[in-house]
Amino acid sequence: MVQVFRKYQKFLFSIVLGITICLLAINTSAPAQSHNLAPKVNSSQLVNTSISLATYQQQAEAELISQGNLISQGASFTRFAAILSGTEIYPNPATTNASGVLGAALIGDRLIVRGSFYGLNSPLRDYATDPAAPPNPNITSGVHIHKGAANANGPFQFALQVQVNSDGVSGNVKGEYKLTDEQLQALNSGGLYVDIHTKSNRAGELRGILNAQS
Repeated sequence: MVQVFRKYQKFLFSIVLGITICLLAINTSAPAQSHNLAPKVNSSQLVNTSISLATYQQQAEAELISQGNLISQGASFTRFAAILSGTEIYPNPATTNASGVLGAALIGDRLIVRGSFYGLNSPLRDYATDPAAPPNPNITSGVHIHKGAANANGPFQFALQVQVNSDGVSGNVKGEYKLTDEQLQALNSGGLYVDIHTKSNRAGELRGILNAQS
């Protein structure tokens, strides 16, 4: 009986040792991540993000259709999306668990954006009491579209309209814009980004490039 028990102990020890070695091998072989990579998300978060993107893109497209007889004119949409995270803030990533997602539709020079955010560290920056330097009357909210690449900070282009939820740190955003040729070129080349500014992260807590979708 004792010999059987000892054999069983050795068998369990071998299993545990094997699992431990496998885990160590996985951890040591995993590549290091730079701050420009998206934060780790689980499968349910990826599904929710995909659903949100599809919903907001559909909302943007429906708004474009309602503003004119575009489908009968043979117009086609170009879809864009932005996944917002603190790791994309440049040059110093923001420490935050917040996230956001935006979907957009473009026809000609008309861009419509719909999206949402949640879990901010603090309420949005109030540019009425904490203005930009120099002050800009077009900055009417804490959510902006800027012109610039992922590794650079660029000039303000548009403010989005924001509907903040009762918790003060989540809400919905929307915007409708007529783009210049320069802005169109920037959008189509990945040169427009969305930035969310908060009281505790005045320079930006969430950020993401508007990328074209296939």
